Amino acid sequence: MPLPFFSSAHTLVAGCDEVGRGCLAGPVVAAAVVLPPQKDIHPEITDSKKLTPQKRQTLTQYIQKNAVAYGIGVVHHTTIDEINILQAAILAMHQALDQLKTTPELLLIDGNHFKPYRNIPHHCIIQGDQKYQSIAAASIIAKTYRDQYMQKWATIYPIYGWEKNAGYPTAQHKKAIQQWGITPIHRISFQGV
Repeated sequence: MPLPFFSSAHTLVAGCDEVGRGCLAGPVVAAAVVLPPQKDIHPEITDSKKLTPQKRQTLTQYIQKNAVAYGIGVVHHTTIDEINILQAAILAMHQALDQLKTTPELLLIDGNHFKPYRNIPHHCIIQGDQKYQSIAAASIIAKTYRDQYMQKWATIYPIYGWEKNAGYPTAQHKKAIQQWGITPIHRISFQGV
């Protein structure tokens, strides 16, 4: 069953979500997506964590083709270490919103922390990527982008298993840090690094 829209027709709603907050390496990435009001959208758009990489890739292409607008924000590990992960995640969401070619009338933010953006009304929604299409679409684009980014770095530093764990603290990743130390994209402010 498809996820619902948040509001009535003719309201341009931007869903916003980020990925990579809990990672030990790499950036935090956010996406913002404005879907067409009240248009039937792909029924498989849901929380990105529930989808296979192949399905996320297919849906990313579909969303980018059919969205009114979308944007991606990337905040790298050095900034994360300077301002902390929460502030970096909010900054990435603001960057993603900056990329939109259409100004939304309402922002739906996944989670419970956000800073006002250009006086546009916003709602923070816990597990919003499981509740509303626009947030789910943003989660899919953000995760696809970040996974591809980490896969490229995995070819340079293969021992950390980033092609599978995307920088999250798996047993393989933590063991590699203990044995081989850290890389230039590790977050030195994080416990375990």
